[in-house]
Amino acid sequence: MPQSDTMDKILQAAASLFAEQGFNDTTLRQITARADVNLAAVNYHFGSKERLIMALADACIEPLVQQLECVLAERLALAPQRLTLDELMDMLMRALLQAQRRSTDELSVFMRLLDLAYMGRQQVLREHLVAHYGARLQPFLQHLRQDSAPMEDDEFFWRLHFLLGSVVFTLANFQTLVAIEKQTLDLDAEIERTLHRLVPVLAGGFQARAENTQFCWL
Repeated sequence: MPQSDTMDKILQAAASLFAEQGFNDTTLRQITARADVNLAAVNYHFGSKERLIMALADACIEPLVQQLECVLAERLALAPQRLTLDELMDMLMRALLQAQRRSTDELSVFMRLLDLAYMGRQQVLREHLVAHYGARLQPFLQHLRQDSAPMEDDEFFWRLHFLLGSVVFTLANFQTLVAIEKQTLDLDAEIERTLHRLVPVLAGGFQARAENTQFCWL
């Protein structure tokens, strides 16, 4: 079997198991069994579970970042005027939806990875994500800042992470939330509608008055 095929099988198996069980409860032996490869193949291609997680992070995040870069460039080429928060949030939601369409596990794993990156013992993963994707996401964040309410840098930092937390919690636990909605409201949530619902919530969060500002931005 070609090396690239073996790596893909391992990554797909890892994504499936991580989506089902989380990172801590998934072992390398479970991954090798699901991928139908031996442990030596995982060690050869990735070296460790931590390196496998970082490779999976790249596989999930790279397409999303590429899409954001592409749609942002296309929008600015067509109309270079200031982008609105609604437009920017819509771009992000569409990129997340594409991740869901590529694989039923990808979006869940991506959200779990973001959550994992903020845990105390995962500094290496956090630094990896910042080093590889931080600069590429800056244009998007700059446009986000331009259309947000006036606020200091520290306020924007916290606002960004408050809202990132909302996205991570919602999408990492989507199936659980679907089950709760079904039980309490007898409704069936759809991922596309849920992402659409997030747009005004996230945009409103950035438009809300900052704590030390005495007026609302119009």
